[in-house]
Amino acid sequence: MIKLDIGIVGLSVMGRSLALNMADHGFKVGGYNRSAAVTEQVMRDHPHENLIPFYDLKDMTDALARPRKVMLMIQAGKPVDAVIEQLVPLLEKGDMILDGGNSFFEDTRRRAALLAEKGIHYLGVGISGGEEGARFGPSVMPGGNADAYESVRPILEAIAARAMDEPCCAYIGPDGAGHYVKMVHNGIEYADMQLIAESYLLLKYVGGFNNQELAHIFKSWNDGELHSYLIGITAGIFREADDLGDGELIDRIKDSAKQKGTGRWASIEALKQGVDISMITSACTARIMSNHLDEREKAWQLIHSPAVVLSPDKESFAAMVREALYTGKIIAYAQGFSLMQDASRLYGWNLDLGKIASIFRAGCIIQAVFLNDITHAFEAEPKPENLIFDGFFLSRINEHQDSLRQAVSTGVMNGLPIPALCNAVSYLDEFSAKAAGANLIQAQRDCFGAHTYERTDHEGVFHHEWRWANDNQH
Repeated sequence: MIKLDIGIVGLSVMGRSLALNMADHGFKVGGYNRSAAVTEQVMRDHPHENLIPFYDLKDMTDALARPRKVMLMIQAGKPVDAVIEQLVPLLEKGDMILDGGNSFFEDTRRRAALLAEKGIHYLGVGISGGEEGARFGPSVMPGGNADAYESVRPILEAIAARAMDEPCCAYIGPDGAGHYVKMVHNGIEYADMQLIAESYLLLKYVGGFNNQELAHIFKSWNDGELHSYLIGITAGIFREADDLGDGELIDRIKDSAKQKGTGRWASIEALKQGVDISMITSACTARIMSNHLDEREKAWQLIHSPAVVLSPDKESFAAMVREALYTGKIIAYAQGFSLMQDASRLYGWNLDLGKIASIFRAGCIIQAVFLNDITHAFEAEPKPENLIFDGFFLSRINEHQDSLRQAVSTGVMNGLPIPALCNAVSYLDEFSAKAAGANLIQAQRDCFGAHTYERTDHEGVFHHEWRWANDNQH
């Protein structure tokens, strides 16, 4: 009997797509789903000579070649722990479990440590690209034991997207590194989408562009330095007709957006680590606010927001928004990569940021042409402390920041919600600030709580009896 190369647990959209991708590349794949009906449906809809259905976990693990490789494509959280508990008695020392879902990296670290005690390898594998990417070539971010990864590397590299004839798959680092990088990828994705949405608001309401004109603008942007997956699909979205009525579908879609948690995790970890990723955080909070539709409607009627004034020069306005969007994207990516840079030091992962940027160039949601430039930036010596310090990106920021500031002032004066663009400017100004006002904050903390302060002219910490300040309280 031919032994299987890998087993997939979970045959919903992503699991099914990955299984078929592996099967297309000549690997013998076992497929199992908790619901037998799902497995049966997959086999009816997608019959493949290399995809073999199973209705019992033990039967599938028994059919796997050693070391056995089982990939979980199931909902993050408790379901993962439940399936691991079922798998452990069926596996042996040297076998491996790969978690291809959006698991929280600390959960991955915990599971890797527990399974290592049993001699079982646990790899957290970040996967990006949605259904289409999973089926025909995603970006793959595997983390865990390096030797165990070598055993599964031929499969993961074969199914990954390719950029510059290189697979968009590379070993990220130990324990939870793969899932951490996927978390940051998704955070950057949140910021990128929010920046595009804000550009849309500016173009529609101040620029006065209709949907067909917006489609043309985004298509032209996608032909230049803004070329990316998200810009490309946005151009197509504006052209999409409404099947249930007249006009374009975009005008019938409810003005609220959900989130699954990865962007929020990135923001929480950034606060813990002391890293500013305010653009990513603003994108998360923008989605939160978008869901308060009733309150927004009430506030819209009660708060006297400024009237929107159309731009007198549509073409020049669109060019300004394009430069603002490009500058905002640079800053958002810089924030995401600075978070990974800090995590690398914190957890001892030794992350290769250039390699990470290179596997984002195709297959994933944030794929963009300027990831080639990010790759080059982090491959250079000496490596930049922050992406903004790289010569290429620094020149673009200095060239376009006036447009970013103009876009922000225009949005604010017209009452448009543009939190990501606003945070891009704030970050730029805080990052380059000669004076940040923190000396006053030190003084206030020492005054009300004796928290001490540091001086510019003497080493050490000091406390002052703030006589004048306290006198003003009487």
